Amino acid sequence: MSGHSKWSTIKHKKGAADAKRGKIFTRILKEMTVAARMGGGDPNGNPRLRAAIAEAKANNMPKDNIERAVKRGTGEIEGATYEEITYEGYGPGGVALMVEAMTDNTNRTTPEIRHIFEKNGGNLGTPGSVRFQFERKGYFAVEKSATSEDKLMEVALEAGADDLQTDNPDAFEVLTSPDNFEQVRQALEKNSIATTEAKLGQVPQNYIKLDENKSKSMMRLLEMLDDHDDVQNVWSNFDIPEELMESA
Repeated sequence: MSGHSKWSTIKHKKGAADAKRGKIFTRILKEMTVAARMGGGDPNGNPRLRAAIAEAKANNMPKDNIERAVKRGTGEIEGATYEEITYEGYGPGGVALMVEAMTDNTNRTTPEIRHIFEKNGGNLGTPGSVRFQFERKGYFAVEKSATSEDKLMEVALEAGADDLQTDNPDAFEVLTSPDNFEQVRQALEKNSIATTEAKLGQVPQNYIKLDENKSKSMMRLLEMLDDHDDVQNVWSNFDIPEELMESA
């Protein structure tokens, strides 16, 4: 997602985001496969799968790709079996990080993630070491060209959303509690408000500012994590300086 956003750890200009289209597709395909395995292949009865399919469609993923991912999850066709794992640790300056990954081989992925942390001045922690610094939230991104702020605020807040953020230059960002995620999604859909992202994630309770050198090290750490094939999402409490975001 491009633009300045407190929600998204990794920020990219649109061109850089477009260049990572393959990575985005891989992440969404894994999410659909796991969601179908855990909750069944019917999106009407599986909110997690429905959200993943909505994100796939928002990213113009071909219908055949979506159907194959769901069938792999339900076992109708063969494919890799992914395990969900969340890594917790600290980056330069004590920045807290949560890294959500899906892997078919934890013996490969864990050492690779540890190496990325250590190479960039961080360290991988134990489960629960930073989770208390984050709050789970639902998130929707809506392109600003798709609707007006007033209409979105009326629809989202009436459906139970907690907040509407407007500082991202490209998109409105709606935050909800996990319990209200599905009813907000339905309200947006009912009012023909298309989302470019719809997911559950981690919002930090506070943010940490770093000096220039540590900020650059932190950005390298975030970029390397984001580029790893098994990483689905990266959440941190790093307050990224505007000038570093613009050059990302």
